[in-house]
Amino acid sequence: MQGMSERQYAAHVGLSRGAVQKAKTAERLVLYPDGSINAAASDARRAETTDPSKTRKPPEPTLKPVPEAAVTSVGETLREEGLPAPVAGGGTTFLQAKTANEVLKAQERRIRLQKLKGELIERARALALVFRLAREVRDAWVNWPARSAALMAADLGVEPAAMQKVLETHVRAHLDELAEVRPDFR
Repeated sequence: MQGMSERQYAAHVGLSRGAVQKAKTAERLVLYPDGSINAAASDARRAETTDPSKTRKPPEPTLKPVPEAAVTSVGETLREEGLPAPVAGGGTTFLQAKTANEVLKAQERRIRLQKLKGELIERARALALVFRLAREVRDAWVNWPARSAALMAADLGVEPAAMQKVLETHVRAHLDELAEVRPDFR
């Protein structure tokens, strides 16, 4: 019967060929008459004669702890795209994390492209534009009673100065109410 060569047995048990040769010399392996190694019998003899404290155990795979914020972020990204998110407390698979990463890269590229096309502007610039527009509207309303009071007074047959004063009071009260409204710029 044909057994294994030293090289084949070394691959079978996960040792170097030199270690197999040492075990063969120390007669810890069972050999066939042709000098080949009887794998099953040699495995049993090695198990009996090898001190367990001297054997190398393969290292336990160490998993790096993943911050909860990262897991949450992956879940949110996947949910936004309509993909199944990781179960709470169940952890995230590599495939889910990789999918979320690819989705985020695609979103980033889309935003960069929209910015290059001029479809997006920076937040500070948008706030400055809105502020300038609001100031122009406010100034137009503040000046409106002076321009319109004389025409309205003529239509109603009242004194223009009194009409202007009443209009200014109401316009300023309304502008004060608008000034208290604080838009939420998220």
